[in-house]
Amino acid sequence: MALSLHRTPVLCCRCARLASRALRAQPYRGAARLSSQTGTGSPSATSKNPSHKKQTDAEGRISPGEAEDELVGPMARRLAEATEEALLTGGAAGRRAVEEAGFSEELKERLLDKVADAKFRKQYSGAFAEAGLGATAGAGEGVKHIAAAQPWTGTESTEDAVLRMLDDARKPLKPQDRGKYQPPPVDMRLKRGPVQSPGQRAASARDRASVYAGLGMKGSKGLSDEEREEMKREFKERFQPGARSMPVSPSGLAALANERIENAISRGQFKDLPRGKSMERDPRADNPFIDTTEYIMNRMIQRQDIVPPWIEKQQELSKAARVFRERLRNDWKRHAARMIASHGGSLEHQMKRAQDHAAAEQLHNPRQRGAEQLAVPSNSTDHPVMAKLRERAPVIGEEPQAAEVQALRDEPLPPPFRDSDWERAEAGYMKLSIENLNSIARSYNLMAPDLAKKPYFSLQRELAACYADVAPLLAEEIKQRAVGRSTPATTRMASTGGGGLMGQLAGKDAVKVHLEADEKAYGLKEWWQDFWRK
Repeated sequence: MALSLHRTPVLCCRCARLASRALRAQPYRGAARLSSQTGTGSPSATSKNPSHKKQTDAEGRISPGEAEDELVGPMARRLAEATEEALLTGGAAGRRAVEEAGFSEELKERLLDKVADAKFRKQYSGAFAEAGLGATAGAGEGVKHIAAAQPWTGTESTEDAVLRMLDDARKPLKPQDRGKYQPPPVDMRLKRGPVQSPGQRAASARDRASVYAGLGMKGSKGLSDEEREEMKREFKERFQPGARSMPVSPSGLAALANERIENAISRGQFKDLPRGKSMERDPRADNPFIDTTEYIMNRMIQRQDIVPPWIEKQQELSKAARVFRERLRNDWKRHAARMIASHGGSLEHQMKRAQDHAAAEQLHNPRQRGAEQLAVPSNSTDHPVMAKLRERAPVIGEEPQAAEVQALRDEPLPPPFRDSDWERAEAGYMKLSIENLNSIARSYNLMAPDLAKKPYFSLQRELAACYADVAPLLAEEIKQRAVGRSTPATTRMASTGGGGLMGQLAGKDAVKVHLEADEKAYGLKEWWQDFWRK
């Protein structure tokens, strides 16, 4: 901010004449001449009295500068302000324009002093604001604080950022919610010390027996020369290297440990220690009987939980085969039990007939190993395993039982139970299921490796396995069906007919009422007993 110093016209004839008269009447040395003696760029010479309005000499006369201000018109003052503004804002170009304008040396010095003073005040505006010497002399504390603050440079300072984060973390209370600090009351009255019982005094007393240890013995004479020498020798032994075998302080223990570690390192005891974490090596990695590609694939599957496509196809094939076989066996077991029971006779005769058929089935069609458990090569469409599966040996442990049954019977066994009508009725479903299973198996064999490929399904082989699995279960199935039919009827129809309110509430539709056995019945009597039992 520029100082309010003397205003000087630019160039005016009238003003020049007045100025020359005043200079002839009284020699005047302005602030510019003083500043040229003490240093042209120093603003201290011009800022000692920045707020004075009129300067008078020792005799009370007005200085020529003030006379000039009183005689200069508004146009001249406006031109002087424009000149100062050009100097302040124009930089080197403004200064060069002033020098080329033909101003006197005194006027130039005054203008340059004003520019230097303005720069000084702008550079140290905060200090002027704090001291109250600038434009904020009569302003409040808030205005002075803003004026003394650093100007915004476009980057937030560290102090401001920390203060902002603290304010965001803990919002200050509103002025009306803030309470005044209430200092705790202090009682300045003298108080007696706490009274202790003899037991408390004895418990808190210190052991001062060592004070009375030497009373009456050597108090007057002191220690003899031999005793002093012995005590000095004991004190010297305390500081010898072998006086204390183990340190007591933590720093001493740490120093002892470091010393022993360094001695061990110098002896080379840490050279052969294994470094890093021990690596786990799979013994199957160097197995010559395992293919490297297969081993790498298995490791990838184990580590990354990857499921190959042929594994998913294998699960689909196993599920479809299980569903088909379960349905085939359930249908045949139900149909065979009905057909055997339809020949009549008692329950024992029916069960004996079913057991005979099971013995004949075991003799002519023994249970064999599942076809899905056999490993078949890739070119195995007509493999001998597929063609000669029925010629394989029966399961161990079942052939002696069939031979015993044949030896104990006088009459020959009946043929295995078959029903051609049932086979013709179910032929469409079974053929379609076998074709579906073979298509899934074909897709699976194209994906799977050679050791994991599976054979195709055959309808005759599936029927033979079904007959062999179901035949031992027919006797038990007949028994369960007969026992279930012989039980009394447990269902009866009850119609809630009748008029009245109950008939309207109950409705007129026939409902099924399930009657339990007498021992399971629960009526009003049982409820009444349970109610009073509680």
